[in-house]
Amino acid sequence: MSTSVARFRSWLWLALVAPSTILFSLLGLLLFAAPFKVRYAVITRWTRFAVWWLRVTCDLDFRVEGAEHLPAGAAVILAKHQSAWETLAFQVIFPPQVWVLKRELLRIPFFGWGLRMLEPIAIDRSAGRKAVVQLIRQGRERLNRGIWVVVFPEGTRVAPGEHGRYKSGGAVLAVNAGVPVVPVAHNAGLYWLRDGGKRSGTIRVVIGPLIETAGREPDAVNAEAEAWIEGCMPGLLAEEKSQ
Repeated sequence: MSTSVARFRSWLWLALVAPSTILFSLLGLLLFAAPFKVRYAVITRWTRFAVWWLRVTCDLDFRVEGAEHLPAGAAVILAKHQSAWETLAFQVIFPPQVWVLKRELLRIPFFGWGLRMLEPIAIDRSAGRKAVVQLIRQGRERLNRGIWVVVFPEGTRVAPGEHGRYKSGGAVLAVNAGVPVVPVAHNAGLYWLRDGGKRSGTIRVVIGPLIETAGREPDAVNAEAEAWIEGCMPGLLAEEKSQ
């Protein structure tokens, strides 16, 4: 596919997703008094539309491997973060969830307003120890309600092939809450480019075996998740060379 065609498809995707963001954000605000499950079900219709429209306009789909590893109860997801795609698609792939994110995102007009209705754990990344305490307190409260928690342990997006430092906050939460960790690797960065462009293809999402946390130290849990995720990445990124 030529660069100009890919760029046109990306703009076509955005042309409908942008106004729909405003619509669903306002709808979410109207539902502020509704239970979380109701707000989540309504607002994430936007996510499902965005993922579907991505398939239609950009010929970009995804495939999930390892879904049999998902537990019946709530868990902490530790995942690679390469693009905005996973923040959308994870809502389609996994049970109702909240994300650990930087609080500045909640200040974005419309998008941030709707995001706030999904009860994310919005932290000040410069707060150090206070941010960890907030993560544990709010994360346990969400998990106790049966809501999954998604953590990107590298803290920010990393380009395909890069390996950031895995922070232990997600593992600390899982150990304190007594829930397992679900490690997730994917190659979305090969298809959703850093400049916002989209490449056609099929993103692979690989869900790893559960990492139990009972009686374990957070650093050991975090290291196991990191080893599994990073061990998957060479095979996932090798698809770029075969295209």
